Amino acid sequence: MLRLFNLSKDKEEDILKIIKNREEENPEVISNVLNILKDIRKDGDKALVKYTKDFDKVLLNSNSIKVSKEEIEEAFNIVEESFIKAIKSAIKNIEFYHSKQVRNGYSIVKEGEVFMGQLVLPLERIGVYVPGGTASYPSSVVMNVIPAKVAGVKEIVMVTPPSANGGINPYIAVAASLAGVSEIYKVGGAQAIGALAYGTESIKRVDKIVGPGNIYVAMAKKLVFGTVDIDMVAGPSEILIVADENANSKFVAADLMSQAEHDKLAASILLTTSEEKYNEIIKELEVQIEEMERKDIIKESFSNYGMALICKDIKECIRISNIIAPEHLELMVENSMEYLGEVKNAGSIFLGYYTPEPLGDYYAGPNHVLPTNGTARFSSPLSVDSFIKKSSYLYYSKGELIKAAEDIMLLASKEGLTAHGNSVKVRFCND
Repeated sequence: MLRLFNLSKDKEEDILKIIKNREEENPEVISNVLNILKDIRKDGDKALVKYTKDFDKVLLNSNSIKVSKEEIEEAFNIVEESFIKAIKSAIKNIEFYHSKQVRNGYSIVKEGEVFMGQLVLPLERIGVYVPGGTASYPSSVVMNVIPAKVAGVKEIVMVTPPSANGGINPYIAVAASLAGVSEIYKVGGAQAIGALAYGTESIKRVDKIVGPGNIYVAMAKKLVFGTVDIDMVAGPSEILIVADENANSKFVAADLMSQAEHDKLAASILLTTSEEKYNEIIKELEVQIEEMERKDIIKESFSNYGMALICKDIKECIRISNIIAPEHLELMVENSMEYLGEVKNAGSIFLGYYTPEPLGDYYAGPNHVLPTNGTARFSSPLSVDSFIKKSSYLYYSKGELIKAAEDIMLLASKEGLTAHGNSVKVRFCND
């Protein structure tokens, strides 16, 4: 269960060490991924087919890598109407939220003969990785695709591992179709990341890769960064709950488990002002955990990285939370909005007693692709900004350049860059 600490007795740095560096780089994984990426770059589709056979036990060929229209139509016939209705509602909410993030360029006119400004341009083609096979994460589809669509990306390519019969998970296929994915390919793992980054005969290279995956996918994204952009190298999931004495212990226990079931490396953290409340929550966990399908993972996660701290007040809870910089932060306290301004570091913030983390995971609108492992100190959730680039532009008339020429040539000379100064000088040397 959650091990209990007390800030009046335990050293703060010792407490925080428990949840840091939960996933160290594995030299064997790095070596294997490098070899896979090298093969994809060299052999293209041939290597994709080989690795899909080796890892997914599915035999594809160059003609069956891409998901056909018929396969997508079949998926719509398989899934329930209730699912289609639910995913459409989620898409509507996510589109509404992200539409507020759209930004425009600007133009500045200075003294009539100097023009400068900034263009805001969408990326042309992006790749979305979605875990597949026996898993089904349609929420990952819509959270990664919708902000790209809102940003104006024209080509959105999805890769996902094939199911055992060589097909595609129907829930993923339906979500992709409704969200506006342009192309879907039945490949996964590091080999799919390589295909998106370098291109193959079947898959045209992209400008950016987003989406979650296992350690091989995460390492492949890290290694191809620079050839393409990536969203982030995400680590194991985290939730931190600040609970006051009025928080419902059943709610807190349920929310702590919601992230622990992801992974044995997930971190679930409780900060409360009441030892009595802590004891109530532990009792609830002991009851609820036995009803969970993934209880063994939850128990191991709690044992390894679960923790609880007794703080003197809510402000101290938030101070500790800001140091941890959690992926998900729940403020299960009275008048939670009053504390929002105190939060400095968190991926996504959930306010009040009736705003559980899964509301953000699936439905409400804010993105669930969030910074982990303390990176919320300097990075942000996936957004429309993740799918745009900016170009500056500048125009000077001859007269305005004359005014600036001496300054430019002086600055260039001080850096020893005479060709820089010369590019200004030659425009006037014959005048």
